[in-house]
Amino acid sequence: MDSNKCSAQIERFEVVETGRRRRWTDDEKLKIVLESLQSPRAVSSTARRYGISRSLLLTWRRSFGTRPSENEQPQPSFVPAMVTPEPAAVGTSAPSSGRMEIVVGKACRVIVDAGVDMTALSRVLDLLERR
Repeated sequence: MDSNKCSAQIERFEVVETGRRRRWTDDEKLKIVLESLQSPRAVSSTARRYGISRSLLLTWRRSFGTRPSENEQPQPSFVPAMVTPEPAAVGTSAPSSGRMEIVVGKACRVIVDAGVDMTALSRVLDLLERR
């Protein structure tokens, strides 16, 4: 018996495409992402409609600068402020105490009098901002 594998036999190789990998253009991705943002809970149904996984759609949403609503965190921004004079109390002539209330985030509130040491106050506020 001949066990030589270097014979002149010709073997046939075929490339079989499974069709699972698709290429999406940026316009198609954007259309799908915008459709998923139309209503809450539309991520899964939109992904099923286009035959893609939910995680792929969430990746596209992140790449286009949108966030899933359950992980959304508030961005820092400016809040309009308005200074109004305190109404004078009827029948009292005592001067106002000069108290100031500083709100840092949702859980922190600092109330100080007019004679507070500014360096100590700035250290406290720096600590609260880092939390």
